[in-house]
Amino acid sequence: MQDLRVSIVQGDTRWHDPEENRRYYGRLIAPLRDTTDLVVLPETFTSGFSNDAIANAEDMTGPTVAWIQEQAAKLGAAVTGSVQLRDGDNVYNRMLFATPDGGLTHYDKRHLFSFAKEHERYAAGDKRVVVQWKGWRILLQVCYDLRFPVFARNRFDAAQTGQADYDLALYVANWPSVRSYPWKTLLRARAIENLSFVVGVNRVGTDGNQLHYSGDSAVINFLGQPLSEAADEEVVSTTTLQWAELLVHRQRFPALNDADAFAFG
Repeated sequence: MQDLRVSIVQGDTRWHDPEENRRYYGRLIAPLRDTTDLVVLPETFTSGFSNDAIANAEDMTGPTVAWIQEQAAKLGAAVTGSVQLRDGDNVYNRMLFATPDGGLTHYDKRHLFSFAKEHERYAAGDKRVVVQWKGWRILLQVCYDLRFPVFARNRFDAAQTGQADYDLALYVANWPSVRSYPWKTLLRARAIENLSFVVGVNRVGTDGNQLHYSGDSAVINFLGQPLSEAADEEVVSTTTLQWAELLVHRQRFPALNDADAFAFG
Protein backbone atom coordinates (compact mmCIF):
# COMPACT_ATOMS: atom_id res chain seq x y z
CA MET A 1 0.00 0.00 0.00
CA GLN A 2 1.13 3.52 -0.73
CA ASP A 3 0.29 6.82 0.93
CA LEU A 4 -2.45 8.93 -0.66
CA ARG A 5 -2.13 12.62 -1.49
CA VAL A 6 -5.55 14.29 -1.16
CA SER A 7 -6.29 17.85 -2.30
CA ILE A 8 -9.27 19.75 -0.90
CA VAL A 9 -10.72 22.48 -3.12
CA GLN A 10 -12.82 24.91 -1.11
CA GLY A 11 -14.25 27.45 -3.55
CA ASP A 12 -16.89 30.15 -3.87
CA THR A 13 -19.29 28.39 -6.25
CA ARG A 14 -21.05 30.70 -8.71
CA TRP A 15 -24.85 30.61 -8.49
CA HIS A 16 -26.56 28.71 -11.33
CA ASP A 17 -23.62 29.12 -13.73
CA PRO A 18 -22.22 25.70 -14.73
CA GLU A 19 -19.97 27.02 -17.48
CA GLU A 20 -18.35 29.64 -15.27
CA ASN A 21 -17.98 27.15 -12.41
CA ARG A 22 -16.19 24.71 -14.69
CA ARG A 23 -13.79 27.51 -15.68
CA TYR A 24 -13.42 28.66 -12.07
CA TYR A 25 -12.70 25.26 -10.57
CA GLY A 26 -10.58 24.34 -13.57
CA ARG A 27 -8.31 27.31 -12.77
CA LEU A 28 -8.11 26.36 -9.11
CA ILE A 29 -7.08 22.77 -9.71
CA ALA A 30 -4.77 23.24 -12.72
CA PRO A 31 -1.63 23.74 -10.54
CA LEU A 32 -2.25 20.31 -8.95
CA ARG A 33 -1.11 18.44 -12.05
CA ASP A 34 1.17 15.52 -11.13
CA THR A 35 1.30 16.64 -7.47
CA THR A 36 -1.71 14.83 -6.02
CA ASP A 37 -3.66 11.56 -6.20
CA LEU A 38 -7.18 12.76 -5.42
CA VAL A 39 -8.90 16.13 -5.91
CA VAL A 40 -12.11 16.77 -3.95
CA LEU A 41 -14.56 19.48 -5.07
CA PRO A 42 -17.65 20.62 -3.11
CA GLU A 43 -21.23 19.42 -3.46
CA THR A 44 -23.15 20.80 -6.48
CA PHE A 45 -20.02 22.58 -7.64
CA THR A 46 -21.56 23.70 -10.95
CA SER A 47 -24.58 25.50 -9.48
CA GLY A 48 -24.64 25.76 -5.71
CA PHE A 49 -27.23 23.89 -3.65
CA SER A 50 -30.48 24.86 -5.33
CA ASN A 51 -33.79 23.16 -5.96
CA ASP A 52 -34.28 25.45 -8.96
CA ALA A 53 -31.12 24.17 -10.68
CA ILE A 54 -33.03 20.98 -11.48
CA ALA A 55 -34.48 22.67 -14.58
CA ASN A 56 -31.02 22.79 -16.17
CA ALA A 57 -29.78 19.40 -14.95
CA GLU A 58 -27.44 17.72 -17.43
CA ASP A 59 -27.29 14.01 -18.10
CA MET A 60 -24.29 11.68 -18.12
CA THR A 61 -23.45 12.72 -21.68
CA GLY A 62 -23.36 16.42 -20.78
CA PRO A 63 -20.46 18.85 -20.49
CA THR A 64 -19.81 18.45 -16.75
CA VAL A 65 -19.26 14.70 -16.87
CA ALA A 66 -16.93 15.22 -19.83
CA TRP A 67 -15.19 18.04 -17.93
CA ILE A 68 -14.49 16.03 -14.79
CA GLN A 69 -13.08 13.18 -16.86
CA GLU A 70 -10.89 15.63 -18.77
CA GLN A 71 -9.62 17.14 -15.51
CA ALA A 72 -8.71 13.71 -14.15
CA ALA A 73 -6.74 12.94 -17.30
CA LYS A 74 -4.97 16.33 -17.25
CA LEU A 75 -4.06 16.17 -13.57
CA GLY A 76 -3.08 12.51 -13.45
CA ALA A 77 -5.36 12.17 -10.43
CA ALA A 78 -8.87 11.13 -9.47
CA VAL A 79 -11.34 14.03 -9.32
CA THR A 80 -14.61 13.95 -7.39
CA GLY A 81 -17.53 16.24 -6.50
CA SER A 82 -21.31 16.28 -6.89
CA VAL A 83 -23.64 17.84 -9.48
CA GLN A 84 -27.33 17.65 -10.38
CA LEU A 85 -27.67 14.97 -13.06
CA ARG A 86 -30.71 13.65 -14.86
CA ASP A 87 -30.99 9.89 -15.25
CA GLY A 88 -34.20 8.70 -16.91
CA ASP A 89 -37.16 10.40 -15.26
CA ASN A 90 -35.23 11.43 -12.16
CA VAL A 91 -32.63 14.00 -11.20
CA TYR A 92 -30.03 13.01 -8.61
CA ASN A 93 -27.52 14.87 -6.50
CA ARG A 94 -24.80 12.67 -7.97
CA MET A 95 -21.23 12.44 -6.75
CA LEU A 96 -18.88 11.63 -9.62
CA PHE A 97 -15.51 9.93 -9.17
CA ALA A 98 -13.36 10.13 -12.31
CA THR A 99 -9.93 8.56 -12.69
CA PRO A 100 -7.21 9.49 -15.20
CA ASP A 101 -7.53 6.16 -17.02
CA GLY A 102 -11.08 7.11 -18.07
CA GLY A 103 -12.87 5.31 -15.25
CA LEU A 104 -16.05 6.87 -13.87
CA THR A 105 -18.03 5.82 -10.80
CA HIS A 106 -20.95 7.63 -9.22
CA TYR A 107 -22.86 7.73 -5.95
CA ASP A 108 -26.36 9.20 -5.67
CA LYS A 109 -27.03 11.07 -2.42
CA ARG A 110 -29.16 8.82 -0.25
CA HIS A 111 -30.33 11.23 2.46
CA LEU A 112 -32.16 14.16 0.90
CA PHE A 113 -32.39 17.36 2.92
CA SER A 114 -36.12 17.62 3.56
CA PHE A 115 -35.58 20.76 5.66
CA ALA A 116 -34.83 22.51 2.33
CA LYS A 117 -37.35 20.39 0.37
CA GLU A 118 -34.63 18.61 -1.57
CA HIS A 119 -36.72 15.42 -1.40
CA GLU A 120 -39.53 17.10 -3.36
CA ARG A 121 -37.34 17.73 -6.41
CA TYR A 122 -34.61 15.12 -6.39
CA ALA A 123 -34.60 11.34 -6.26
CA ALA A 124 -32.69 9.51 -3.52
CA GLY A 125 -29.99 6.98 -4.23
CA ASP A 126 -30.35 3.43 -2.91
CA LYS A 127 -26.77 2.13 -2.92
CA ARG A 128 -23.74 2.66 -0.74
CA VAL A 129 -20.68 3.13 -2.95
CA VAL A 130 -17.07 2.34 -2.11
CA VAL A 131 -14.50 2.92 -4.84
CA GLN A 132 -10.94 1.64 -4.99
CA TRP A 133 -8.17 4.02 -5.96
CA LYS A 134 -4.45 3.38 -5.62
CA GLY A 135 -5.21 0.52 -3.24
CA TRP A 136 -7.37 2.63 -0.95
CA ARG A 137 -11.04 1.85 -0.40
CA ILE A 138 -12.97 5.14 -0.42
CA LEU A 139 -16.56 5.71 0.73
CA LEU A 140 -18.48 8.38 -1.22
CA GLN A 141 -20.92 10.55 0.76
CA VAL A 142 -22.76 13.84 0.16
CA CYS A 143 -23.48 16.55 2.75
CA TYR A 144 -26.58 15.52 4.77
CA ASP A 145 -25.37 11.88 4.72
CA LEU A 146 -22.96 13.01 7.44
CA ARG A 147 -25.80 13.05 9.98
CA PHE A 148 -26.61 9.35 9.53
CA PRO A 149 -23.87 7.20 11.06
CA VAL A 150 -25.47 3.82 10.36
CA PHE A 151 -25.20 4.34 6.60
CA ALA A 152 -21.51 5.23 6.95
CA ARG A 153 -20.71 2.46 9.41
CA ASN A 154 -17.45 0.71 8.58
CA ARG A 155 -17.34 -3.07 8.81
CA PHE A 156 -14.48 -5.51 9.18
CA ASP A 157 -14.50 -8.89 7.43
CA ALA A 158 -12.07 -10.93 9.50
CA ALA A 159 -13.03 -14.28 7.98
CA GLN A 160 -12.81 -13.53 4.25
CA THR A 161 -10.92 -10.37 3.33
CA GLY A 162 -9.31 -9.36 6.61
CA GLN A 163 -10.09 -5.78 5.66
CA ALA A 164 -12.41 -2.97 6.62
CA ASP A 165 -15.00 -1.82 4.10
CA TYR A 166 -13.15 1.43 3.61
CA ASP A 167 -10.07 3.39 4.64
CA LEU A 168 -11.20 6.90 3.73
CA ALA A 169 -14.64 8.55 3.75
CA LEU A 170 -15.27 11.60 1.56
CA TYR A 171 -18.00 14.13 2.38
CA VAL A 172 -18.68 16.87 -0.19
CA ALA A 173 -21.04 19.56 1.01
CA ASN A 174 -22.81 22.91 0.82
CA TRP A 175 -23.11 23.20 4.61
CA PRO A 176 -24.20 26.68 5.81
CA SER A 177 -22.09 28.43 8.44
CA VAL A 178 -25.03 28.61 10.86
CA ARG A 179 -24.55 24.85 11.33
CA SER A 180 -20.76 24.80 11.18
CA TYR A 181 -20.31 23.30 14.65
CA PRO A 182 -22.24 20.11 13.80
CA TRP A 183 -20.29 19.85 10.53
CA LYS A 184 -16.94 19.99 12.28
CA THR A 185 -18.05 17.71 15.11
CA LEU A 186 -19.62 15.02 12.95
CA LEU A 187 -16.61 14.79 10.63
CA ARG A 188 -14.50 13.93 13.64
CA ALA A 189 -17.07 11.47 14.97
CA ARG A 190 -17.24 9.58 11.66
CA ALA A 191 -13.45 9.24 11.65
CA ILE A 192 -13.19 8.04 15.25
CA GLU A 193 -16.02 5.51 15.17
CA ASN A 194 -15.02 4.04 11.81
CA LEU A 195 -11.25 3.92 12.34
CA SER A 196 -10.70 5.71 9.05
CA PHE A 197 -9.50 8.94 7.55
CA VAL A 198 -12.26 11.43 6.73
CA VAL A 199 -12.14 14.32 4.26
CA GLY A 200 -14.90 16.93 4.30
CA VAL A 201 -15.00 19.59 1.56
CA ASN A 202 -17.44 22.48 1.88
CA ARG A 203 -17.83 25.70 -0.11
CA VAL A 204 -17.41 29.34 0.92
CA GLY A 205 -19.24 32.54 0.02
CA THR A 206 -22.92 33.46 -0.07
CA ASP A 207 -25.33 31.71 -2.43
CA GLY A 208 -28.41 32.92 -4.31
CA ASN A 209 -30.60 32.10 -1.30
CA GLN A 210 -28.43 34.42 0.83
CA LEU A 211 -27.01 31.52 2.82
CA HIS A 212 -23.43 32.01 3.96
CA TYR A 213 -20.89 29.20 3.93
CA SER A 214 -17.77 29.36 6.09
CA GLY A 215 -15.94 26.43 4.49
CA ASP A 216 -14.39 24.58 7.44
CA SER A 217 -13.15 21.89 5.06
CA ALA A 218 -10.84 19.45 6.80
CA VAL A 219 -8.75 16.31 6.57
CA ILE A 220 -9.26 14.25 9.73
CA ASN A 221 -7.30 11.21 10.88
CA PHE A 222 -8.65 8.06 12.54
CA LEU A 223 -8.28 9.64 16.01
CA GLY A 224 -10.45 12.58 15.04
CA GLN A 225 -7.45 14.90 14.84
CA PRO A 226 -7.29 17.44 12.01
CA LEU A 227 -4.36 17.04 9.65
CA SER A 228 -5.53 20.06 7.67
CA GLU A 229 -8.23 22.67 8.27
CA ALA A 230 -9.50 25.50 6.09
CA ALA A 231 -10.94 28.82 7.27
CA ASP A 232 -13.58 31.02 5.62
CA GLU A 233 -11.72 31.66 2.37
CA GLU A 234 -10.88 30.08 -0.96
CA VAL A 235 -8.44 27.23 -0.26
CA VAL A 236 -6.66 24.58 -2.26
CA SER A 237 -4.41 22.39 -0.12
CA THR A 238 -2.90 18.92 -0.28
CA THR A 239 -2.43 16.50 2.61
CA THR A 240 -0.72 13.10 2.49
CA LEU A 241 -2.58 10.27 4.23
CA GLN A 242 -0.16 7.76 5.75
CA TRP A 243 -1.27 4.19 5.15
CA ALA A 244 1.11 2.73 7.75
CA GLU A 245 -0.31 4.96 10.50
CA LEU A 246 -3.85 3.77 9.76
CA LEU A 247 -2.78 0.12 9.73
CA VAL A 248 -0.93 0.40 13.04
CA HIS A 249 -3.91 2.12 14.68
CA ARG A 250 -6.31 -0.58 13.53
CA GLN A 251 -3.98 -3.29 14.83
CA ARG A 252 -3.48 -1.59 18.20
CA PHE A 253 -7.15 -0.70 18.65
CA PRO A 254 -9.24 -3.26 16.70
CA ALA A 255 -12.63 -1.83 17.66
CA LEU A 256 -14.18 -2.85 14.34
CA ASN A 257 -13.90 -6.49 15.47
CA ASP A 258 -16.53 -5.77 18.14
CA ALA A 259 -19.01 -3.88 15.97
CA ASP A 260 -22.61 -5.00 15.45
CA ALA A 261 -23.37 -7.01 12.32
CA PHE A 262 -26.00 -5.60 9.99
CA ALA A 263 -26.78 -5.19 6.30
CA PHE A 264 -27.54 -2.02 4.36
CA GLY A 265 -30.94 -1.92 2.70
